[in-house]
Amino acid sequence: MASNATIFKATLQISDMDRQYYEDHTVTLARHPSETDERMMVRLLAFVLHAHEALSFGRGLSTEEEPALWQKDLTGAIQQWIEVGQPEEKTIRRACGRAKEVYIYIYGGRGADQWWEKHMATLNRLENLVVMNLSLDESQALASLAQPGMQLQCTIQEGQIWMASGENSVHIALTVLKSASGRLGQ
Repeated sequence: MASNATIFKATLQISDMDRQYYEDHTVTLARHPSETDERMMVRLLAFVLHAHEALSFGRGLSTEEEPALWQKDLTGAIQQWIEVGQPEEKTIRRACGRAKEVYIYIYGGRGADQWWEKHMATLNRLENLVVMNLSLDESQALASLAQPGMQLQCTIQEGQIWMASGENSVHIALTVLKSASGRLGQ
């Protein structure tokens, strides 16, 4: 973890009815000084969506050789490589060559839409890549849940996501721009 990072701890109660995954996780997030609450919470959302005992956070923004999150098997082979934001096309191609599955969660409204338009043709050729878009309203609402000590109830059903902290609740419906099995978003 970076020495100037702000540390956040989150206790997650995950009920993923789509995957039949019901577990509690306690995670520590180091927020780099240049990282926003919005990006950090999108990383946390990605953790919730892919929760697994072998899923871990990468070393951070300054480490190009590692994703935001990844899951390795017992041999060290990368099963899932998960990025948030708008990664470079070269980074995505390299990830697709190293991992069985690659997921990108883009957010930020118009900037994310422009990024997708620019890279769509090339990225659609990568068979093991999934690209998901989180609307600006949803990512900002998610950022409002950020606290140094978070207790979040996370429910996923039929592709709909609810994250709640006490009285505050956020509903998220990700848009699939590209699936691994086919081409969308054209």
